[in-house]
Amino acid sequence: MAAAQAPRTGSSDRTVIPRLEGSPLLGSLADLKSDALGTYQRARHLHGDVVRITAGPPGLRTELHCVFSAEGAQQVLATQAANFRKDNAIYQEVRDALGNGLLTSQDEDYLRQRRLVQPLFTKRRVDGYADAVATETAATLAAWEAAPDGVVDVADEMMALALRAVARILFGTDVDAAADVVDRSFPVITAYVMRRGYSPVNVPRDWPTPGNKRAAAAMDELYAVCDGIIAERRSSGSGSGSGSKEAGADEDLLSLLAAASSVDDGEFDATELREQVLIFLLAGHETTATSLAFSLHLLARHPELQERARAEVTAVLGDRTPGAADLDRLPYLTQVLKEAMRLYPAAPVLGRRSVAAAEVDGHTIPAGADVIVAPWVTHRHPGYWPDPERFDPDRFTPEAEAARPRYAWLPFGGGPRACIGQHFSMLESVIALAMLLRAYEFEAVDTEVSVTAGITLRTTGPARCRIRRAGS
Repeated sequence: MAAAQAPRTGSSDRTVIPRLEGSPLLGSLADLKSDALGTYQRARHLHGDVVRITAGPPGLRTELHCVFSAEGAQQVLATQAANFRKDNAIYQEVRDALGNGLLTSQDEDYLRQRRLVQPLFTKRRVDGYADAVATETAATLAAWEAAPDGVVDVADEMMALALRAVARILFGTDVDAAADVVDRSFPVITAYVMRRGYSPVNVPRDWPTPGNKRAAAAMDELYAVCDGIIAERRSSGSGSGSGSKEAGADEDLLSLLAAASSVDDGEFDATELREQVLIFLLAGHETTATSLAFSLHLLARHPELQERARAEVTAVLGDRTPGAADLDRLPYLTQVLKEAMRLYPAAPVLGRRSVAAAEVDGHTIPAGADVIVAPWVTHRHPGYWPDPERFDPDRFTPEAEAARPRYAWLPFGGGPRACIGQHFSMLESVIALAMLLRAYEFEAVDTEVSVTAGITLRTTGPARCRIRRAGS
């Protein structure tokens, strides 16, 4: 099939960016706070691929320039990436909460961090983490044997599984203490970040308000556990710490981070180490958990596609534990994951701020503008995805992928700031999903699952499935 082209809608004057109508006093602030994803969807439907959305009272108003086409996303994230920086309010709140790690750093800080971290994310190194993923997935399956009434909430379960897997890879034998603290702290911190990021006015963080105190307590607890484990690694002198065979080279990822150095870039100090660890914990578990949870939920609603995926897994694996080499042998399972990531991208909204005026998809984005690229909307764009709300893994056959614009599907972002953990995410997701489907059949209890856009996509209600032993 020929590559789909985005329809051109909105004003006939392509230099004038249409604006989504909001209230005279607050613009679309209330809509963005209550349903940001739906508001972006409505903006594209009404006005096309580049739309302005205003939010906040006069004098404190923010104007978002939203870019919904694949072509526009490519320009913002890749071809003109130097002009679109991570300088918006949300990224600043993430920096204030979790530090200046690889997700939030810029310029020479980012380049130095990327050079130090890149050797730890080569395909060979990441493939070595497969055993850790399989170990935690097996533990989840064992726990499910006692699931009350054979019902599990796949959103909660996959969040726990992904967190323990990334904690095991990061911290080795210290997985339990780290996972418990992250599980308690991250929801408090991410809610605080988003609330402040969308608010036109915020009180200083050091004022003793209830919200500030809750967030500070969560951050203190999270920092303390990370700092304690980092100090233990550093005190060992070798950088190998307690180690973990599951980590792939007899070392956990934190030990490798602690040992990372070069003549030009030096090494990470203790604060920098903590900042990298916190970003890896956030990006490494919430994103994968989302992909796994919605893969299971969507398959639970489509039993014929679930059986097709299970048949492939059984034929390829038999009874053995999957490893990194199996990723290429499970093409349909990979298509399932990609389609789940299309419908439920873990990073549904990406923000930037323009340095200078720039042409994006035929429109002029002014200097200093807050720019939104929304994978949630682009992944539902009818110009690229016929019947976009339908779950259809065959959209991701090699032929279908080749026929679409590169940035019609961007769950990992794109350009020079694309996610460094793409291969790790797919490795973890394929291995875990293969083991879960081989062991259990899933039937949806909650046929619809509500979501919201935080730092990552999060469910706001249950995503329960009834499970029973496969073949029983």
